[in-house]
Amino acid sequence: MKTSAISVTIPSTISDVERDTGLAKETLRVWERRYDFPRPERDTFGERVYPSEQVIKLRLIKRLIDLGYRPGKVIGYSSDELQALAQKAAIGQKPETVRPHPELQAYLDLCKTHQMEAFRRKLTQSMLVMGLKSFVINLVGPLAILVGEAWACGQFAVFEEHLFAESVQIVLRSAVFSVPQVNHSSGTPRPRVLLTTLPQERHGLGLLMAEAMFAAEGAHCIPLGVQTPLPDIVEAARAMQTDIVALSFSTTMNPRHVNDSLRELRARLPEQAEIWAGGSNSALRKRPPTYVNVCELADIGTAVAEWRQRQRQIAS
Repeated sequence: MKTSAISVTIPSTISDVERDTGLAKETLRVWERRYDFPRPERDTFGERVYPSEQVIKLRLIKRLIDLGYRPGKVIGYSSDELQALAQKAAIGQKPETVRPHPELQAYLDLCKTHQMEAFRRKLTQSMLVMGLKSFVINLVGPLAILVGEAWACGQFAVFEEHLFAESVQIVLRSAVFSVPQVNHSSGTPRPRVLLTTLPQERHGLGLLMAEAMFAAEGAHCIPLGVQTPLPDIVEAARAMQTDIVALSFSTTMNPRHVNDSLRELRARLPEQAEIWAGGSNSALRKRPPTYVNVCELADIGTAVAEWRQRQRQIAS
């Protein structure tokens, strides 16, 4: 996949870059001194501003760091070399249960040419054929990764990534709403799952994908949307008698904030409420807290079955 950077006339401030890439301001300054990259320009007030090609490279470096690479090993590579390395590393970490849909590029092309009605129509047709769980795992998940890679290397503009996310969310919300209700008289424990993200996490697509998987397993889903303050999560969990608090963390959130927030959440939640977390944040890959159930989308079905087994054992 060749890199064809999108022309951006307005450079990014250091705060913009921090929000965009998930790299802390201090990290950017340290790299500037230690590695001579990035090389920000200065605006009329003497503040750092970053050209678009440097922001694109920083996105790719952050993606590789999250995959386990050290910055000093990759920061000297070109954007094309970084992209190739990220794609190779991502393929090596793909779960064996995921079999990507063979027409992913066709979906990507519809997004890139802004044919969003055709894109949503094609998604809906595939969902009806594949079933909700396979649709999420084998189509939406791999497609989201492709779009993320295209955005990271400048092939997708920010607005195009937003168009993609909104279109997928429209289709998924409709699918979740259409899931048949579980027969309560069956005696099968039905977990009450509260789904949200913390205030620093604005990405909601992964959360909605998780909601679809929980709904397909017969869970009672309580979506709060994104960026919920931690005290409000605790209050909602208590008021709704939640069994599971499910959180999503993308790579843009600071891993230290992830760990600190999870620790505080565990301390404030009722003891019986479990914390489940998913996403690509490195905090969930490197020594995740023992009190958090880290789940891939494909693992949610098994995790819910295990939760039900624990509930039966408690009841007996």
